[in-house]
Amino acid sequence: QVQLVESGGGLVQPGGSLRLSCEVSGFTVSYSATAWFRQVPGKEREGVSCISNVDGRTNYADSVKGRFTISRDSAKNMVFLQMNNLNPEDPAVYYCATDFDVGSSWSRPEYYHHWGQGTQVTVSA
Repeated sequence: QVQLVESGGGLVQPGGSLRLSCEVSGFTVSYSATAWFRQVPGKEREGVSCISNVDGRTNYADSVKGRFTISRDSAKNMVFLQMNNLNPEDPAVYYCATDFDVGSSWSRPEYYHHWGQGTQVTVSA
């Protein structure tokens, strides 16, 4: 059974930082990727970043480039999202997801069949 468990969300002031963690278990496909998505009520789920579990290749949404960094610890089956300089456009429920590596389609949520429960990120003064 595939399980993803996110942690690290919370309340932060504008300009602050948070580090999200995603622990993945039960998914043994070698050619896979793990991604972070976010969603606010009334909007579609948005791809934030993705990392290949094969070669560590990364992708980012334009809105987070230069502020967010995705990384992984393969030995622990964990993926992280370091979020710096958080702004009022970043609050959302953040989800991690994993599936086969779909390359340039990484930001499309329909390609992922395994999701975590989400963790809330709030940015407020």
